Amino acid sequence: MKVLVTGNAGFIGFHTAKRLLERGDSVIGFDEVNDYYDPTIKEARLEILNETASRTGAEYVFVREDLADQAAVNAVFESHKPERVIHLAAQAGVRYSLENPHAYVHSNIVAFTNILEACRHHPVKHLTYASTSSVYGANTSMPFSEHEGVNHPLQFYAATKKANELMAHSYSHLFDLPTTGLRFFTVYGPWGRPDMALFLFTRKTLAGESIPVFNHGQHTRDFTYIDDIVEGVIRASDDIAAPNPEWNSDAPDPASSNAPYRIFNIGNNNPVKLSAYIEAIEQALGKEAIKELLPLQPGDVPDTFADSSELEKAVGYKPSTTVTEGVANFVAWYRDFYRV
Repeated sequence: MKVLVTGNAGFIGFHTAKRLLERGDSVIGFDEVNDYYDPTIKEARLEILNETASRTGAEYVFVREDLADQAAVNAVFESHKPERVIHLAAQAGVRYSLENPHAYVHSNIVAFTNILEACRHHPVKHLTYASTSSVYGANTSMPFSEHEGVNHPLQFYAATKKANELMAHSYSHLFDLPTTGLRFFTVYGPWGRPDMALFLFTRKTLAGESIPVFNHGQHTRDFTYIDDIVEGVIRASDDIAAPNPEWNSDAPDPASSNAPYRIFNIGNNNPVKLSAYIEAIEQALGKEAIKELLPLQPGDVPDTFADSSELEKAVGYKPSTTVTEGVANFVAWYRDFYRV
């Protein structure tokens, strides 16, 4: 299978591309390698992908371009003719969207339009793309279900990802393009993003600096380990979306359609308090963190909890890695990578 993976220098994109190469797929990586966070870790991920391709003998091509450049996107589709697309590139970060919303329009709206158009005009069998648990916004009915409406985002980042879901549906309906949107729940693990809590808390605790603990550590997150996310992404990509024959326009299900369109949650189905997450970090480090207790930040939601039953029903997989195990794996990687 020839698969285009966008954002392959990023956290989830890197792990996904690596897994595809290890199973023998041909991978076209596409990433501009911007400086939203330290590009050094992105370049290190890219080097690992080169090594993986050499070791496995799998075909791997990397394109260093901006997805918002329509000509560059079209050139990749015309030259490499991917059979499937896994679109994981995006401007991430809930809080940064309060400071620089234009970056999200550029990377999440314009870029996604270019991907949709390229998939439309080339024989792409399936587009799988990243959404986020943040789209649930002001919803408080737990666990979060794909069958509920998500019309009350609490930050612009979530609004752009909800827009991606709507845009995908229009292309599935108009052009019969199979699309699968995946709502990720607080992904963590080795090679993670330096701007995320696990990375930040680990670095500051080892340095003897205080860590900011918002909402006094009382909010919960459905922390989902990177290997579980990647397994779900690849299984969903392999299982091509089809119309739901039971879809009813009088009572429309937001998670499916009479077009080849669907939405899945990928979460651990086991919310954990932030305070317990910090305890797992302390345990793995063998060092107590200095905590600065702070109120909930603007744009943050108090709790997330994924109902992943639809994913399990469709592809036979459910995330299962515990926070204790996943955090320990991250800390081991962090110590090795930064030699601390």
